[in-house]
Amino acid sequence: MSEFLTIDKDNLQPLGGNIDDYPEGIVLPFDKPYRWTSADVVRKVKFIAQKHFHKKNLKVGHAGTLDPLATGVLLVCLGKATKQAEALQAEKKEYIAQIELGATTPCFDMEKEIDCTYPYEHITREMVEAAIPGFLGEQDQVPPVFSAKLIDGTRAYEMARAGEEVVMKPARITIYEMEIVEFELPRLVLRIKCSKGTYIRSIARDMGKALGSGGYLSGLVRTQSGGFHVGKALSMEDMGEIMKK
Repeated sequence: MSEFLTIDKDNLQPLGGNIDDYPEGIVLPFDKPYRWTSADVVRKVKFIAQKHFHKKNLKVGHAGTLDPLATGVLLVCLGKATKQAEALQAEKKEYIAQIELGATTPCFDMEKEIDCTYPYEHITREMVEAAIPGFLGEQDQVPPVFSAKLIDGTRAYEMARAGEEVVMKPARITIYEMEIVEFELPRLVLRIKCSKGTYIRSIARDMGKALGSGGYLSGLVRTQSGGFHVGKALSMEDMGEIMKK
């Protein structure tokens, strides 16, 4: 992988005004704000960067989508670094996932209202520990209907919102690690290390089923994407320091 410039909290520095000074491009790891889409972040960075570099056709993209209700590491690539987005996206990810047991939602997170409730009082920490090994390793995972997966050129969530029947094809993923961070019914918090393309919302749903109940994702932080950690990720306000005139 080419040596692009990376700026994070440890080396916050203003950039020069010529993108050609960065022949391999720039990668900025952001801590994506809650309720922002990944596209919102790219749009904001692109607007500021185009003005800073005086380049209207500056390429800006991200490596690995985060849902609006999630926060954490989102890699934004500028210039030639956009060519590395696919390789960056292929790196392992780590998440802290908060799961609410005893209920489900149509989208497996809090974007929609609860549609079913289930008993959860029977669930013990030991049951969760016993269920975790069944989630590890390479496997086929069924993505949520309310997701950005393309079906015949149309986003699955667009079809679902239009009331169309959506059949999701399983995707091959790998779960490398999973451990309990917190267990206090009905809340379960897990640390999960996984491959690209993994839907943590689907894990929340499947964990609820495995425990004889329901489950949906009530909070999510991407703590790591490849070698990038959330503790060093930039805030949107840091753009003022980086793109300082």
